[in-house]
Amino acid sequence: MPFSLLKYGLSGDYPFEKHPDLPQPTKLKKHYDVVIIGGGGHGVAIAYYLAKYHGITNVAILEKGYLGGGNTARNTAVIRSNYLTSEGVKFYSESVKMFKKLSNEFDFNIMYSQRGQLTLAHTDAAIRGFRQRAEVNKHFGGRTELIGAKEIKELVPTLNMNPGHLPVLAGLWHMDGATARHDAVAWGYAKGATQRGVELHQLTEVTGINIVNGKVTGVETSKGTVECGSAVQAVAGHSSLLAAKAGFRLPITTYPLQAMVTQPVKPFLDQMVSSSALHCYVQQTGRGEIVFGGGSDPYPLYNTRSTLELKESLLASAIEMFPFMANLRMLRQWAGITDMTADYSPIMGLSPVENYYLDAGWGTWGFKATPICGKTMAELIASGGKVPELIAPFAMDRFDEFRQVNEMGATAASH
Repeated sequence: MPFSLLKYGLSGDYPFEKHPDLPQPTKLKKHYDVVIIGGGGHGVAIAYYLAKYHGITNVAILEKGYLGGGNTARNTAVIRSNYLTSEGVKFYSESVKMFKKLSNEFDFNIMYSQRGQLTLAHTDAAIRGFRQRAEVNKHFGGRTELIGAKEIKELVPTLNMNPGHLPVLAGLWHMDGATARHDAVAWGYAKGATQRGVELHQLTEVTGINIVNGKVTGVETSKGTVECGSAVQAVAGHSSLLAAKAGFRLPITTYPLQAMVTQPVKPFLDQMVSSSALHCYVQQTGRGEIVFGGGSDPYPLYNTRSTLELKESLLASAIEMFPFMANLRMLRQWAGITDMTADYSPIMGLSPVENYYLDAGWGTWGFKATPICGKTMAELIASGGKVPELIAPFAMDRFDEFRQVNEMGATAASH
């Protein structure tokens, strides 16, 4: 071991301690203009845009665990905009554009990698659906097209073109599909927000919402009561539980969502490949690991445990797609909890409680919406409740007025 490295390791004077990316913890103040409940990607993104573009810095982010330690740390980092509806495509397309610029904006590398996503069609009905999706995407500036079996084989030579006796007939090729380092996104937003005066309070659980005359006035936490002018909840799979503390019910059911990764191998798969018929998607990370994901578990549960049953079925489908991967060894398996709405679209905007804003219902697609969600929610809060046009279709009251934004089947591995 080089002497200089040993000397550095034993020294108590580390350069990064003099100029930390995140400031040291402080005590909660009695009052904040805005309290953001949830210190995941969405929560810190909202704080960042409030501080940078609206000058609102008297903001507290309250996280019961640690920064980005919930669903942000448990997703498979896919970024895409190839959705079904015009509302969804416009929204996620803006997010993809923002992701491309984040590393430069943060001066912090989020490891953004545009790789393309290929979704396989095994039936004529799937081809018809993909043709419609491609046209909607093109209309709103996305780069998505329907390609044939021959082009798929040239694009992904290692793919089995007859997996599970379901011949690959065509595919939806989404050139804007990408990945990014999920924890780097959370750290980049948190760094930018705290440098502008926002406070990040980790290990601070919100235990109650104080409401007077239908308006939020503060929150109860594990470290005391905090008064606020407005509050926003961005707590992913726990959305319905927190909304209940505020006195209303969200049209959300929470399910576990599992994924796994193999030992690293030499690069062979640049694209992300998925099949909704097989309920499986496969991608290779920059480190060479193979990531497998699929649909949610078929029963509601607030738990991040992994199961042998899901692992076996998911790996069976992955091996149908890439048979040689049967020889690989599993490295780890994990799960998140997803807050699913009936129409598979998020709930953003106003709530039944005045000045209490919603960022919920993200299901399996929350990470890819992080930048645009942060930007639009910040606009909503800064304006005092004027809903930005881009997120107006995702209002909670759409379920009362039958204005659903149906994205069922738009996931890479259908639920």
